[in-house]
Amino acid sequence: MDPWNRIAHLSREQIRTLQNKKLADFINHQLYPFSPYYRKLFDEHRINPRQIKTLEDLRQIPLTSKTDFLPSPENPEKFKDFVLQPDNLKIRQFWPALRLLRLALASGVRGSEFVRRQITHEYRPVFATFTTGTTNTPVSFLYSPYDIKNLYTSGARMLNLFNISNSERVVNIFPFAPHLAFWQVVFGGLSSDLLILSTGGGKVMTTEGNITAILKMRPSVILGVPSYVYHLLRVAEGKGCRMEFVKRVVLGAAAVSEPFKQKLRSLLDLMGAKEVAIFGTYGFTEARSAWAECPSKPGTSSGYHLYPDKEIFEVIDSKTGEVKKEGEEGELVYTALDSRGSALLRYRTGDFVKGGITCEPCPYCGKTVGRIASEITRISDIQGLQLSKIKGSLVDLSHFAAVLNNFPSIVEWQMEIRKKDNDPHEVDELLVYVCATDSVDQNQLKEDLKKSIASATEVTPNQIIFTSLPELVKRLELETASKEKRILDLRPKPPP
Repeated sequence: MDPWNRIAHLSREQIRTLQNKKLADFINHQLYPFSPYYRKLFDEHRINPRQIKTLEDLRQIPLTSKTDFLPSPENPEKFKDFVLQPDNLKIRQFWPALRLLRLALASGVRGSEFVRRQITHEYRPVFATFTTGTTNTPVSFLYSPYDIKNLYTSGARMLNLFNISNSERVVNIFPFAPHLAFWQVVFGGLSSDLLILSTGGGKVMTTEGNITAILKMRPSVILGVPSYVYHLLRVAEGKGCRMEFVKRVVLGAAAVSEPFKQKLRSLLDLMGAKEVAIFGTYGFTEARSAWAECPSKPGTSSGYHLYPDKEIFEVIDSKTGEVKKEGEEGELVYTALDSRGSALLRYRTGDFVKGGITCEPCPYCGKTVGRIASEITRISDIQGLQLSKIKGSLVDLSHFAAVLNNFPSIVEWQMEIRKKDNDPHEVDELLVYVCATDSVDQNQLKEDLKKSIASATEVTPNQIIFTSLPELVKRLELETASKEKRILDLRPKPPP
């Protein structure tokens, strides 16, 4: 039985004791013995795994980054180095005496084949999801049956945070793919005896098919990628559909701002769904897990509730690697405490969190586990735009999204960064494509947009181009891609 209800209300000291114990156990009995990558890392840096006993001791260990997974000519399947690979010799050498005694007793009573099957069930990879990051090189992350059980567990914990009961009906419109978001919902539903219809999103059933399924099933909960959920609801409202049965919307695989949540609430209100709770989630393929907000009033966020028995999060200065204090902003770093399959230690997520992590009790649900602040952006979204030959600006691309999503009259948008005349040595140009409501004054909106974008980013778009909704839906690939093409960087790279 999952001890979540007990763990979620432990004191700060009890959580620290739990994590220290699990960290020492995981490193000494799983990671160091069975991980080719981390065994080599510890040995090369002369780190004694027995000296890693507390969260503070983690700082002795070098950070892991995305580049450490990437294949090389010498090691084309480098991702396998992160997979735990036990054998009889390592098990006898590193497992604690009590566990070895249990194995011996089980072998004596039920036979050596039974013990072999047990170990195989715990460690052998049987499932995979893939990254879709900015390197354009998908990386496999493998799950053993033990990890699948953890996926069930995190899914059930998220449903608990959303206050979803097993008598409710759910429609999952995440795109069908070997990616975490889709499968986290599937396994979470199975773990909680929920009736879930997983449509596979627009690419599988089309938007019309998804709307028909929702109207027939009448779910109280809809889950999906923010942009596609908004697109689907906008189409449904335009057709005059009623969805008064919807009580919650859960969004994942992309950041969600409060203005965007308000847009969804307004759409649902037009279709008869009143006071709908809209939740953001946070997850990433490398952790094989996701975390959730709990219910809070509009305009606020509880932050993403963590699972202290399953992982440790740190916040670091992305340039120096210095560990930040509670509540300070920085890059999120993830350490597994209960993995098999692909296991990571001090992994740099590339995600920047404003507000850091708090360990204060949640003011909305009362849980005492740590919470990641909800304002998270990709560090790779902070890019240098050379807007003149003598002066440049450092721009957080998420600021563009915040401005554009805050305009109620903007139905959809896309931003394009390119080089003047497609010359890699020329200055950058910024184009914004916009579909606005029919009643809007386009000239006034254009001026308001330029001022708002310049105020938020210190950059003024070269052009704001008004286009039709069908054309922009096509440009964004809302109905055909796993993720929308919201911000396109089309700048050619200069020759070496």
